[in-house]
Amino acid sequence: METNKVIRKPILTEKSLQEATRGKYTFDVDLKANKKEIAQAVKEAFSVNALVVRTRIMKGRRVRIRGTKLTRAATKFKKATVKIAAGQKIPAFETG
Repeated sequence: METNKVIRKPILTEKSLQEATRGKYTFDVDLKANKKEIAQAVKEAFSVNALVVRTRIMKGRRVRIRGTKLTRAATKFKKATVKIAAGQKIPAFETG
């Protein structure tokens, strides 16, 4: 799988920014990507060494259909947390 298609976007929440101070970075990745592909994509995109990759598939939230009482499930997505080597940083997660 191509590197630019593996990582969709960084997940920038309060919790993920706290984890970034400890060297753990969170990304929204393609559902079909495996851990080796994710590690390789992070290495190529940010020039850092990925030590550990943890993935989980997040269930889509319930979305209310406007004008009715019906709901539907939003699309699911895969979230990956990547721990990188000490002393390395990813600039997208830097604050202030």
